[in-house]
Amino acid sequence: MNLKTLAQELNLSFSTVSKALRDSHEISSITKNRVIAKANELNYQVNPLASSFRKQKTKTIALIIPEIVNDFFGPVINGIESIAQEKGYHVLVYLTHECMQKEIAIFKLLQSGRVDGIMLSLSERTSDTTHLKELNERGVPLILFDRISDQLDVSTVTTDNFAGGITATEHLIERGCKRIAFLGISKTLSVSTGRMNGYLEALKRNSMERRDNRIICCDGDDWENKKLIRNLLKSKDRPDGIFASVETLAISTYEVCAELGLNIPNDLKVIAFSNSYLAALLNPSLTAIRQPAYEMGREAAATLVNLVEKRVCPCHHQKTEIKSKLIVRNST
Repeated sequence: MNLKTLAQELNLSFSTVSKALRDSHEISSITKNRVIAKANELNYQVNPLASSFRKQKTKTIALIIPEIVNDFFGPVINGIESIAQEKGYHVLVYLTHECMQKEIAIFKLLQSGRVDGIMLSLSERTSDTTHLKELNERGVPLILFDRISDQLDVSTVTTDNFAGGITATEHLIERGCKRIAFLGISKTLSVSTGRMNGYLEALKRNSMERRDNRIICCDGDDWENKKLIRNLLKSKDRPDGIFASVETLAISTYEVCAELGLNIPNDLKVIAFSNSYLAALLNPSLTAIRQPAYEMGREAAATLVNLVEKRVCPCHHQKTEIKSKLIVRNST
């Protein structure tokens, strides 16, 4: 239900209905009451920002992320806020909790003109991007960052997941590892597949055999993840190196190693993509591929503001990739 349809149902002009919903003095009380009653009957959501959206900007942008308790998204938000404050924008943060249906519901909420533009990092369960295409067709500026989709032709901000995957795996090889396992978080997310493809490329470059039983998809809860890692480390052909695609899986590996009496790095060397201060505080300290999370947040926000303020052509889709960095510590 939109304003145009509501006006047709009432047999009134678009402007009359719009003014009635804004409580304009130009409209009589009888007409106002009639319009509001019909709007409630047809479940039309009265949005005081809808008319201003056509004429001026709300100076508000939305950030949609899978979770907040994450070593990556905290610095991203700080980066976004730094640009938003510089440009005079407010940031609304929405959480999908890794649920595609929640992601879709948030997009429907934001289609009414509550925000000038949207930054999104996909949930790990988002398998269909129809809701994103619909928003894009409506002309609402959209930026994908970190977790992106190749099905959409929009501007993106990522880190070099493929190159980082190669760097992480080759570091383990240089440290003498012969049986390297990869721990992923999803079979479809761009961040996980990019890092896995980098891992496979590094094996190929170094003439090392790919073993599918060493590629573990840990997209369950923490207990299930530890069970998968435990089975891997108790196997006959136990790996001597693990590349974890995210820090949480590296921490789970530490816990399983303590349980099984395996020493890091003597029995098993561990490396992970990480962005938190905890990596240096673990025992042993964790070797990591550092993601430029803060920089990615700033770049995503700056790109979105440029689109909102039409400083760049909406048809120009910018693909920004910011380099990660290897930080060597005691776990390798």
